[in-house]
Amino acid sequence: MKKTVFGLSLAAMALSGCMTVDGGANDGVLAKVPEEVLAIADPKQNLGAVRVNPVDGCFEYRHIGPVETTFLPLRSKEGRPICTQKPA
Repeated sequence: MKKTVFGLSLAAMALSGCMTVDGGANDGVLAKVPEEVLAIADPKQNLGAVRVNPVDGCFEYRHIGPVETTFLPLRSKEGRPICTQKPA
């Protein structure tokens, strides 16, 4: 009995490592990226999932790497970060 429970637990843990969790509605991804941002952004970045970082006001894109998925700063073709204008 203990072997069966242990085997099922081990199988459940192994399968859970294969599951992916995508961001939900709370991840802040913009429904439409502004045309001005698209015009200056480096096209080598994933422009399909862009959000604004609430801390610094800069745009970020979702980078899907071999190990993890994370948001990285969206950069222009010259390599500079693209940020929103701070209120005066």
